Amino acid sequence: MCLGTFLGVSSLFAQNESAVYQPAPENLQAREVFKDNKFGIFLHWGIYSMFGQGEWYMQNENIDCHEYAKAASGFYPAKFNAHDWVAAIKDAGAKYICITTRHHDGFSMFDTRYSDYDIVDATPFKRDILKELADECHKQGIKLHLYYSHLDWTREDYYPLGRTGHGTGRTGHGEWKTYYQFMNNQLTELLTNYGEIGAIWFDGWWDHDIHPDFDWGLDEQYALIHRLQPACLIGNNHHQTPFEGEDFQMFERDLPGENKAGLSGQAIGSLPLETCETMNGMWGYRVKDQNYKSVPTLIRLLVRAAGKGANLLMNIGPQPNGELPAVAVERLKGMGEWMKKYGETVYGTEAGDVMTADWGTTTRKGNTLYVHILSDKMPKLITLPLNDKVTDAYLFDSGEKVSRETVKGGIVLHTASLTPDTDRIVVLKLK
Repeated sequence: MCLGTFLGVSSLFAQNESAVYQPAPENLQAREVFKDNKFGIFLHWGIYSMFGQGEWYMQNENIDCHEYAKAASGFYPAKFNAHDWVAAIKDAGAKYICITTRHHDGFSMFDTRYSDYDIVDATPFKRDILKELADECHKQGIKLHLYYSHLDWTREDYYPLGRTGHGTGRTGHGEWKTYYQFMNNQLTELLTNYGEIGAIWFDGWWDHDIHPDFDWGLDEQYALIHRLQPACLIGNNHHQTPFEGEDFQMFERDLPGENKAGLSGQAIGSLPLETCETMNGMWGYRVKDQNYKSVPTLIRLLVRAAGKGANLLMNIGPQPNGELPAVAVERLKGMGEWMKKYGETVYGTEAGDVMTADWGTTTRKGNTLYVHILSDKMPKLITLPLNDKVTDAYLFDSGEKVSRETVKGGIVLHTASLTPDTDRIVVLKLK
């Protein structure tokens, strides 16, 4: 089906409750916890996993949405086990999980009253995987964030069309106001039926960047979320500086201040930061994509994100049978082993005095500066521009003293004798 069953349309476009967003005290506290967490796991999972071509398969191949929807009748992830997912992710040192509740293909991965195109009504599986995952997250003490797509390649009331989804068989004669209400109805379900939610992670705003006057109604939608759960953070993957009502700023496939992928040229604001990246090359499961990043590469990406004061949201695309790919689980285990040893140099830290250098980065916690040397070739000298006086310098692993000298405007570490590692960490105590 293309248009999900629509129920419960009520009054729309209520007057915005407040022209200026004032975060609740619990929201401000949640931001601080989010900043300290530093590491989360992204899960892109839906019926698109059955095709093994990634989450954009319908768009990329111009698949008719009616034919695509037939895949739901065969979706039976028999090996899905929420406990095992959460345990593996938590053991990796991640502090939160963000899962796709509804992607651009319109399929809802939770039990919704407002469409029968969902995992309970449209599949033989008949289980609400989001409920199972939410219960397990709460039980194991890990935060749950929810991805939610603003755009839909299947519903007739996602109209006018944006710059994607033109070949998916829609006629495009629906009413935008019914789609907007549908989204808000689903968001209400997500924030009512699944316990405490750490964040709503929006995506798809960019679909209408060709229509600069298009109004997504974000003010009302954001107010609804904050009314239902004041501590729930809102982020939007719009590739812009944050809008009014948002609680963190995200960057896609790039660290803040970098734009190698062409999606993160926006200025860095004052909100907590998060960068999302794929463990291999795709977000959703792609059977041919086995080009997984190595454990050292993933660790260095995490550390470089922390050096810029940002969280890393690392993506995994679960298989159609409900399992996390074995290679991804192996990588998680490797990251977890490292985090157990060195996590204190990442968790709860701020951006360091040197955020980006050829040799690595720094993170800071109070009067302690962690110098992360990430280069495969150990530099002979590392110059750090510091205003603080350094009272001690030693290796994090062994406590071995590191030679240093004070120069104008900072210090120089003598590192030629150190052996390279995934992350050779020098601890500086500052006065």
